[in-house]
Amino acid sequence: MTSESAEIESQQPACCAPEFIQLFSSTRRGARLARLLAVEQLASWGWPRDGERTDAAALVVAELAANAVVHGRLDGRGFRLGLALLPAGQLRIEVTDPRGERLLPAERREAVEGGRGLVIVDALAADWGVLPYPPSGKTVWAEISVRCPGGRQGVFPDRIEA
Repeated sequence: MTSESAEIESQQPACCAPEFIQLFSSTRRGARLARLLAVEQLASWGWPRDGERTDAAALVVAELAANAVVHGRLDGRGFRLGLALLPAGQLRIEVTDPRGERLLPAERREAVEGGRGLVIVDALAADWGVLPYPPSGKTVWAEISVRCPGGRQGVFPDRIEA
């Protein structure tokens, strides 16, 4: 087998949506790093660093990562950030933590004292929710529209107008 054939075999199929998955420590520093790396990943996909959608995605990542650190933390266990560009023209953000017994309330309530994170997520995301992550954990997800102004669909971020 030549190096050329090894290269061809290791490439991802063209049909797969761009995706990013990373584990972080359940610390304030880990949450901050998740936000920074999310922005870097979006920039590598062609999103403008100072664009409106990039800012919205960064805020959603920051809020979900902070919630994972504050409410979903277990000693010795981190949280996972996942980003994926969906064919329907949305960015899916997923944050998975090890505290499956701490599910979010079924109703999306107004902010209570000390926490406005999910109200911010609700305002910025087209949709969001929580799913169990067996054997013990949960994934909080949010989807942000990446559609361009004027009705054009921006599945590929390099075509997005901020």
